Amino acid sequence: MKSIWRIITYTKQLWPYYLTVSGISILVAVVGLLVPMLSGRAIDAIQTNAQGEVAKVVWLAIGIFALDVASTFLSNIGGYYGDQMGVRLQRTLSHNYYQHLLSLPQDYFDTELSGKIINRLNRSITQITNFMLMWSNNFLQFIFSTIFALGIIAYYSWPIAILLASLYPIYIYMTVKTSGKWQKYQAKINLNTDIASGRFAESISQIKVVKSFIQEKRELSFFSKYYDTIVKTVQPQSHLWHKRDVQRRLVLNVIFLGVYLLIFVQAVNGHFSTGQAVALILYAMQIRIPIFTISFLVENTQRAVADSKDYFEVMNLEPQISDNPDAKTMKVTKGEIEFDHVTFSYRDKKVIKDISLKIAPDTKVALVGESGEGKTTLTNLLLRLYEPQEGSIFIDSQDINHVSQQSLRRNIGVVFQDPALFSGTIFENIAYANSKATMKDVVAAAKAANADEFVSKLEKGYDTEIGERGLKLSGGQKQRIAIARALLKDAPILVLDEATSSLDSKSEHMVQDALQHLMKGRTTIIIAHRLSTIQNVDQIITLQNGTVAEIGSPDELAKSGGIYDQLLKLQQGKTDANKKKLKAYELN
Repeated sequence: MKSIWRIITYTKQLWPYYLTVSGISILVAVVGLLVPMLSGRAIDAIQTNAQGEVAKVVWLAIGIFALDVASTFLSNIGGYYGDQMGVRLQRTLSHNYYQHLLSLPQDYFDTELSGKIINRLNRSITQITNFMLMWSNNFLQFIFSTIFALGIIAYYSWPIAILLASLYPIYIYMTVKTSGKWQKYQAKINLNTDIASGRFAESISQIKVVKSFIQEKRELSFFSKYYDTIVKTVQPQSHLWHKRDVQRRLVLNVIFLGVYLLIFVQAVNGHFSTGQAVALILYAMQIRIPIFTISFLVENTQRAVADSKDYFEVMNLEPQISDNPDAKTMKVTKGEIEFDHVTFSYRDKKVIKDISLKIAPDTKVALVGESGEGKTTLTNLLLRLYEPQEGSIFIDSQDINHVSQQSLRRNIGVVFQDPALFSGTIFENIAYANSKATMKDVVAAAKAANADEFVSKLEKGYDTEIGERGLKLSGGQKQRIAIARALLKDAPILVLDEATSSLDSKSEHMVQDALQHLMKGRTTIIIAHRLSTIQNVDQIITLQNGTVAEIGSPDELAKSGGIYDQLLKLQQGKTDANKKKLKAYELN
């Protein structure tokens, strides 16, 4: 009941719709209950075979017709409001889920497949929406029609009413008894569906890799493996449900045998007329329909409970990184960066160990170290995508934990090694940095990034659709669009996961030229992938075993005998062993 109540209260702003749909469904139930009453009276009037009863049966027929018309209009009005409620419910649940996901730390997305996250959303929201529509359309109608029908039946024969009323506790008990085991099966089905869907989304997003390595069969086999498990799990789940349903219906059959016997015997003994007997049979049938509906209600309720668990499990996650109540707006005038005794562990592995360093304003700094030594981690900590366990980070003497995350990230531009573009137009991707940017602003940024020269040659120019992740553009074109985006942001601090390491020489030249425009007048941290890039910076910081091994200019460190000096010598050797060592530092 706790899960059900949470589903109901979570969307309380839609209560006007719930009440409207429920109210109309009750009216439909009342209208339906009047039909047997009028039908019974018509049968009694027909039995008298009197001339004066003609007008009465005509009016009774008109009354039944009017009730049918009323039911037609009411059910469609209720359906209209139900549709409005359903789409608003989906919007509310989706919006809240997406909003909450965006507030979660990077750590959450490091461990979850995007396809799994999306599948959870779709499944949970579909089931919760179906449940609420069922609750509004069926539950109250079911309750009121049952109460009214039992009241009318009790007026004529209380033994029949007691027999019919006994159906509900028996039927509900027998249905709920299967709930625990059924939900265990459903949890297993959901888990396997999430894994299969997650891998499906991942392989589709990297279809070029799948095809180039001829792994179509492997991916299909992975997908089929989990769906085979779902098929195998549904079999015992369905067997359990239908076995119990046979038992429930047999009980129902026996009780209805008693009901019909009582009606027939009491009618023969003159306790009520033929028309009243027919009306009682019709009321009993109206009660029988909701009894069968109980299976539908319980099954959908179980599905809603099982599937909403994943939804609320995500909604229960607390954002580990949040603004302090008194967080100020960061203002960067110089761009000085300081790491003060910073320590950070990722999943119990200490990546950064008591690092202290200062980066002067308007300088270019290269981070050098083997893979896994914490180069990217330092930049993620600066952006506050992760929080250090110890120490503080300052920008212009402002502790980044004491300013709003938005104002912090507004002052830091990022160009990733992977350009990370979105589907849409070139204009939209460049303007992603500034929603108020005009075409003039976008073109100016593109020109500075050496992107305008190829964009202007396209048939639709800046309105050209680039496809998912920019698949319609070359590597160099994508990087220049990403640089134009960073230029438009115009942040005083730049994080550059060197964007030229996988480009051909012509594209590299164009991108390097664009990067010079971008770095001008900014404090730039470069995660270096080329030794040629390192030689042109103001300062090199080498990392080893999670600590700072050395800091200095390229000229100073070239003679120090340290890591940078060794890397320069390795580059001169050109042997396979030397290349392997350089690769360990992600350099080429």
